[in-house]
Amino acid sequence: MPAITGKQYIDRIDQLKTDVWIDGKPVTGNISEHPAFKGIIKSQAALYDLQHHKDLICVLTYLSPISKNRIGMSYLQPKTKEDLVARREMVQHWAKSNNGLMGRSPDYMNTTLMALASSVHLLQDQKNCFPDNLQSFYEYARENDISMTHTFIEPQVNRTLLYVERSNEPIAAKIIDRNEDGIIVKGARLLATQGGITDELLVIAAGGKVEEDNSFAFSIPSNTKGLRFICRESFVGGDSSFNYPLSSKYEEMDSVVVFDNVLVPWERVFYYDNIHISNNFMKSNSFLPFTLHQVVSRQIIKTEFILGIVQLIIDAINIDEYQHVQEKASEIIIALETMKALVIKSEVEAQIDKGGWMQPDRATLQIAMNVFPHIYPRFTEIIQLLGASGLMSIPTESAFQSPIKNELNHYLQSSEDIGEDRVKLFRLAWDLTMSAFGTRQTLYERFFFGDPVRLASQLYYSYDMDEYVQRVKNILE
Repeated sequence: MPAITGKQYIDRIDQLKTDVWIDGKPVTGNISEHPAFKGIIKSQAALYDLQHHKDLICVLTYLSPISKNRIGMSYLQPKTKEDLVARREMVQHWAKSNNGLMGRSPDYMNTTLMALASSVHLLQDQKNCFPDNLQSFYEYARENDISMTHTFIEPQVNRTLLYVERSNEPIAAKIIDRNEDGIIVKGARLLATQGGITDELLVIAAGGKVEEDNSFAFSIPSNTKGLRFICRESFVGGDSSFNYPLSSKYEEMDSVVVFDNVLVPWERVFYYDNIHISNNFMKSNSFLPFTLHQVVSRQIIKTEFILGIVQLIIDAINIDEYQHVQEKASEIIIALETMKALVIKSEVEAQIDKGGWMQPDRATLQIAMNVFPHIYPRFTEIIQLLGASGLMSIPTESAFQSPIKNELNHYLQSSEDIGEDRVKLFRLAWDLTMSAFGTRQTLYERFFFGDPVRLASQLYYSYDMDEYVQRVKNILE
């Protein structure tokens, strides 16, 4: 099957009948029609449709090395620096359709799987490791344009360094049995974004493990028997694109994944019962540079969107003559151009890795990932500081369709527009920075790759400073 269409994506997800619960109730019928999911499913479907646009087909897809069908560019294993540029352009075309607000758009997980498959050599000849299974699943997902979500972390029961779970009933998902058919998994994991609206769930125990039954990696269909997605409260404020211009379209649900004696067939197991691999595979493979390349490319588009909102607010209330306003807008400009420079630098300094693939420079992208969690909350603050009371004076669409419409248009007008147009802009800014959806966006970007302090520590220990230290020593000697 070549790159799928939006309709094919929706039909597949509806046919799965995945076990999804929200607000204490199971989702029945077609999940694509449920109020909590229909907006994001429609937005996701639009991405798949773009793959068939005559002007974009060569940007968003490439020829499969197996079937010769056109398949998603996000599956491309780069062999050259030009391939990296092609991947970035693909990511940014998709991101522009949602202004970078979909952190788990399909290209992220496609990139994740591509990165893992590009590092199968690290699993060769290792105990309880199945590199051929990982390679086969990558090819299956690539050739069928499979949508995926993932879960990498455990429930926050006890975050102390030496905590070992002793519960009779597993809390964190673990292997409770092994038989001729596969491994049996019981317990829970976090935090599957878009859980229940993808074909597959990728599960990876990545670091910090102290027990073999917690060390595994596999992928299974989302409707596997015994697998359940328990969702948080929906942040979709409503269907109105006036009242909720962003959450109505881009609310990516987060869920707890519960495994109730789930059988994972052996052909879907990538590794298990190997603490060394569990602790080191994700750190050693190409996951970080390839996924960061995708993430930073998306974050650039999101920053452009934020800059556009800020400038429209400045224009709407005519505050561009104030230097503090210019300074705040310049903060976003500097952040934007810094992120652009870093992603391009990572491509220019890319090198062939041990798997034979062109890997973007890891250190450069780690720096970008240390920058963005700090600057994104500042973007939110800048919008709030510039919008001020305007972010609270935001009547709903119904108010502008009522007998008081003329009053609202008069009293809430901007320097150039009637009240309705001004409120529409400020509701957009509110939805991005102050609604439940917007607050989740800020938290999401803060912790996209984990604790910012831990990310800084990883950068410190991995950054090569030997040459600089030696130059200082040469002076001292």
